[in-house]
Amino acid sequence: MRYIIIGAGAVGSTVAAQLHLAGIRTVLIARGKHAAAIRDGGLRYLRPSGEQVVAVPVASGAAEVDLAADDVLVLATKTQNTEEVLQEWAWRPAGEGLAADLPVVSLQNGLENERAALRRFRTVFGAAVWQPSTFLEPGEVSAEGAEKPGIFWLGRYPSGEDPRLDAIAEDFRRADFVVQVVPDLPRWKAGKLLANLTNAVHALYGRDDRITGELQAEARRVFQAAGMTAADLAAESEVDISAVEVAEIPGRARGGSSTWQSLARGAGSVETDFLNGEIVLLGRLHGVPTPLNEAVQRRLAIAANHGEAPGSADPAELPRPVPPVLVSAEELARQLDSENPPVLLDVRWKLGDPNGHQHYLEGHLPGAVYVDLHTELAAPPVPAEGRHPLPDLEALQAAARRWGVREGVSVVAYDAGGNMAAARAWWLLRWAGLSEVRLLDGGLAAWGDRPLETGHGRTPEPGDVVLRSGNLPVLTIDEAAAFPDHGLLLDARAGERYRGEQEPIDPRAGHIPGAVSAPTGDNLAPDGRFRSVSELAGRFAGLGATDRPVAVYCGSGVTAAHEIAALAAAGIEAALYPGSWSQWSNHPDRPVATGPDPVGPNR
Repeated sequence: MRYIIIGAGAVGSTVAAQLHLAGIRTVLIARGKHAAAIRDGGLRYLRPSGEQVVAVPVASGAAEVDLAADDVLVLATKTQNTEEVLQEWAWRPAGEGLAADLPVVSLQNGLENERAALRRFRTVFGAAVWQPSTFLEPGEVSAEGAEKPGIFWLGRYPSGEDPRLDAIAEDFRRADFVVQVVPDLPRWKAGKLLANLTNAVHALYGRDDRITGELQAEARRVFQAAGMTAADLAAESEVDISAVEVAEIPGRARGGSSTWQSLARGAGSVETDFLNGEIVLLGRLHGVPTPLNEAVQRRLAIAANHGEAPGSADPAELPRPVPPVLVSAEELARQLDSENPPVLLDVRWKLGDPNGHQHYLEGHLPGAVYVDLHTELAAPPVPAEGRHPLPDLEALQAAARRWGVREGVSVVAYDAGGNMAAARAWWLLRWAGLSEVRLLDGGLAAWGDRPLETGHGRTPEPGDVVLRSGNLPVLTIDEAAAFPDHGLLLDARAGERYRGEQEPIDPRAGHIPGAVSAPTGDNLAPDGRFRSVSELAGRFAGLGATDRPVAVYCGSGVTAAHEIAALAAAGIEAALYPGSWSQWSNHPDRPVATGPDPVGPNR
């Protein structure tokens, strides 16, 4: 087979050089000054082991290549150029057929290339590529992999086997690449996309693990909503990744990723629309907010258009990320087996059922601590303030330390009622400054047949967490009264209580004038889990929550926290009115509306 390497950047030039040095027929498609330099003096190819000049054959485009039936087209351009390249090559003559009859191999980042190629080419292969290499000067390429120039996790797209794939894999191995043939290429490409989200960060801000982690967390939420899985390249690889660890090339300092190199060369375009932009696209298709990836995509496009140098952007310009709300039982089980397991809070409480602690003793998640909603998540009831006023901060901090909450350790809360009570713990701890607090989606029932503990369990080692109030917005009674004038005030109680048809607890029936009915129970699917992000986003958009401030109340400020959790999962921030109806209805001077309409008849 002969390999036509389309794209002479860092990846394409390295692949062409290695194939040519291995005696495998190769043509490199290059343009401009780079092509001229290689034609005139060969490709100056630098490796940690030394430097050599590779006289690889060069052409400037499809018109200069007479394709044969045994050729293989290798796409090594940036993804933003893929469509142009496919159009140029697909319908060229190739032996007695067309180029579209030839196999095409994509050695490109992102998820779009193989799909685009399959529109024209019958046989498409692709690879997740791990190849530290640099192209900054015409006629020169550095491949900085210590022992090997790169790794290809190679497969057919979208799946399947093909004898030509094994032959291609063997040629790449002959060319000194590490190759693993994989049966599920899209999963490996998705795993590589997670890693490639760092490219824009390095190009704009330098190394910043915090931003990278937050971008990847957004991406994982998108993948989950889209029903996609991503391979863990390091953990699942059957080949030695350490063979391509970056090694020094004397006299050559490695600048950064391919995106960094595009900025440094002043290329004018970067592939972020198909990296961070791919996450943004999937998020929009599946109703998952991706504000951080969107901000990075936009900022990098501006940097490329304006010719900015790498590292010239300020991380402070990025939006504050919204931490995830939920954790699945499967993910929680993995976390509990890790070196840094979360603190588990069992918050079983329900109106009319005072036996939460007894239920905890009969069976709870391993290591969970029982949390009493009445005494630990609320101050003593006062009619003028409501049935569950916010607890004193010092008392909440003492309770959190008693539960074993430490600085830097995550917290997961659950109950046995769709997280209606556990959401109060989630909200309070986030209000008090902890960002790594989640709800076990589906609560205790989601744990399934995994083992439970009984009895009191062990007493946790006291924590050292320091809490600071005010990290989530709250409303006073006066602010709640005025809120419908400029925002959306949601009533999270059952519809019959909102309409004033019944009131089993508080002095008066009805709702705050101007409030919109949004029963908390509608946040949940029949299995007790939260509805999908797209369903929640659609629900709240239908209520008018996308274009104005949002606040929530309920009976006493407990289930309203559940509504705020659902809103947060949909990417919408909302304030809590802690006093809720139990405070409002105890003030005779406050008007009450009844019926299904927000304003309704007042009394």
